[in-house]
Amino acid sequence: MPFMLDSPAFHAQGPIPALYSCEGKDVSPPLAWSGVPSGTKSLALIMDDPDAPDPAAPKMTWVHWVLYNLPVATTELAEDLQALPPGTLQGLNDWKKTGYGGPCPPIGTHRYFHKLYALDTVLPDLGQPTKAQLESAMRGHVLAQAELIGTYRKTR
Repeated sequence: MPFMLDSPAFHAQGPIPALYSCEGKDVSPPLAWSGVPSGTKSLALIMDDPDAPDPAAPKMTWVHWVLYNLPVATTELAEDLQALPPGTLQGLNDWKKTGYGGPCPPIGTHRYFHKLYALDTVLPDLGQPTKAQLESAMRGHVLAQAELIGTYRKTR
């Protein structure tokens, strides 16, 4: 079974509902996964937007959510996640905060990549790592990656 990441709230390459954005309640979308490879000891999740600030001339990737050390038995994250699965740690998004920050593109339609990594280890407590720091800590430990891409364009 392939390692897959999905959401009941939006389809791959489809629009992310406003509820999960700065125009809505800015709550995290529900996510579910399957096919975690054998040998996986923990999972990590990164959500980012490579189209910032303008998809016609992107200059950076904006990080929206960083989670790591999700227990391997976890198969989903609930909508509006309030309590992390036991042992899960958070990193910093590009607002310099922990937790989810939803889509809020200044111009155009942006793509939001939800990337789930199956790791062959439980990472040490990295404090509140940035995406780059987490990726560095994961290097050499990624068994598989699942990805779900959604889009968002502000209406106002």
